[in-house]
Amino acid sequence: MTSPADDPTPTGDPLPAGDPLPAADPIDDFDHRLVDVDGVVKTVHTAGSGPAVVVLPEMPGISPDVLRLARWVRDAGFTVHVPSLFGTDGAFPTLEGGMEVVRRACVSAEFRAFAGGGTSPVTVWLRGLARRAHAECGGPGVGAIGLCFTGNFALTMALEPAVIAPVVNHPSLPLDDPGGLELDEADARAIRERVARDGLTVLSYRFEGDRWCTGRRFAAYRALLGDAFDGRVLPDGAANPAPPPFFAEQVGTPHSVVTAHLVDEAGHPTVRARDEILAFLSDRLLP
Repeated sequence: MTSPADDPTPTGDPLPAGDPLPAADPIDDFDHRLVDVDGVVKTVHTAGSGPAVVVLPEMPGISPDVLRLARWVRDAGFTVHVPSLFGTDGAFPTLEGGMEVVRRACVSAEFRAFAGGGTSPVTVWLRGLARRAHAECGGPGVGAIGLCFTGNFALTMALEPAVIAPVVNHPSLPLDDPGGLELDEADARAIRERVARDGLTVLSYRFEGDRWCTGRRFAAYRALLGDAFDGRVLPDGAANPAPPPFFAEQVGTPHSVVTAHLVDEAGHPTVRARDEILAFLSDRLLP
């Protein structure tokens, strides 16, 4: 990620020099499918049973922390779908590798990383994935969890009627506008109308001092969605002080509430946030 312009203040030191990097996650407890939506084919990792929940990758990819979240969703009674959108699936997020993924994503035609770009085209494919997942898995609808670069995609996916439980975690786009939303005007109107018509609520999380998902961005969501936006803010001190190198050195502030900056201890604020997300999904998707 290459903006905001201010120098970041790291939340913790990366791994000590000479320490081996953690191994990649083999993702061997998931099925791996090629999913074709209108001629565009992407890999989707699936596991579990029950109503579908789409867990979107976090920059710089489907990291072990993203997969840990996906497994928690699976174990809560859902069929989890993790689409491969960028990066190397299962890879540990290093600084150099992560920055290369960011550079490629920012110039990709599938994404609109900066202000004025409007809605990312990849969300059309994601809505098709949600529609297909609902047809296969049944239930009242589909959940969607966006993370960081894909945070707002979970909201845009709600333009698909099957999506009834959107979770927008620390949305970082547009990178160069801390008070902006990654939506064009037509999609923003359509989402507002769907929320009003169907009574959807949108659950969202950020850390208080997050420079990539600021209070201004949450205010913009609230202006768009009104009381349907349930934005929850955690104190910076709750963040994991030693996240993987990409998050420590490039992201530089508390950011990833339920992935890289989660502290997996009973009763911890980030674990409570995870449990609130699972409860939100269960209330809307499980009988």
